[in-house]
Amino acid sequence: MTRTLLLWLAGAAVLIALPHLIGSDYYINIASQVLIAGILALSLNILIGFGGMISLGHAAYLGTAAYLTIYLTTQAGFGHIAGALLAIGGTTALAMLFGFLSLRASGLGFLMITLALGQILWGIAYRWASLTGGDNGLGGLTRPHPFGIDLANPTAFFYFVLIFFVIALLSIARFIQSGFGQSLQGTRDQPRRMRALGYNVWLIQWCSFVYAGFWGAVAGLLYAYYHQFVSPQSLHLTTSAETLLMVIAGGTGTLFGPVVGAALVVILKNVISAYITRWVMLLGFVFVAIVLFMPEGLVPGITRRVQAIFKGKSRSEDASPLASIAEDNAT
Repeated sequence: MTRTLLLWLAGAAVLIALPHLIGSDYYINIASQVLIAGILALSLNILIGFGGMISLGHAAYLGTAAYLTIYLTTQAGFGHIAGALLAIGGTTALAMLFGFLSLRASGLGFLMITLALGQILWGIAYRWASLTGGDNGLGGLTRPHPFGIDLANPTAFFYFVLIFFVIALLSIARFIQSGFGQSLQGTRDQPRRMRALGYNVWLIQWCSFVYAGFWGAVAGLLYAYYHQFVSPQSLHLTTSAETLLMVIAGGTGTLFGPVVGAALVVILKNVISAYITRWVMLLGFVFVAIVLFMPEGLVPGITRRVQAIFKGKSRSEDASPLASIAEDNAT
């Protein structure tokens, strides 16, 4: 417990000091993108890692929340707080509907339904130009000024996003460790046994689906505040696939794996792409390397290798006195 607490405190200290360590506004903005993507990946990991439900339509909640935030704030006349609450509430309601439709199937059927629902939203955003702006998207959003703090400053916005990130991380960790979270993992591993024990497997999965959609909506709200613009690309299959890649690359079923995966994808997309034209190919090579050498993901794979190194050292230390005794006896 003490070691875990120390790791949490060390991670918090690094995140708080990160803007001052980086210095450059550009890289501070990249760090903000990593945190937003991390929230989105954490929300998807609830479904994939702990629920065993692979979704290819999770960008629906990111894009819907972003569209609603900008539309309600810039065109419908709502303030930032009201617009944010309505956007998150409306997106969560959408997750309720999508969960009801998607959970009519499992496995490949579930994946295809989520894919289809996400593409329907993308088609609406692309074609309904009078409401969504079509391919031009919606813009004109200004960042809020909570307690008089100007979030146009990259450092201030980073800390603003960091607050939401920490809340999301702690809330999802608590959810996974709770009895409900354990029952969700039970439906993933032994759905028939859970039904035999009297659990409502469908309801557990649906509530988890809605909870994941809620945090996807929070990520969409922050996405809108960061870019101050939204286009159909936020709803596209590519965005869902990138989020899925973050979860798989970092490690499904782990708390920090999706965050590490989000950092990997965002850095490759925004930093490496400035030096390598075909950065998507590099991303593919990285993903293939992870699958070949660390199929469980970066965080579990690195943890396993570090533990193996320390176990090897401890064994050698334990063996060295025995070896010296054996040498003495031989002489």
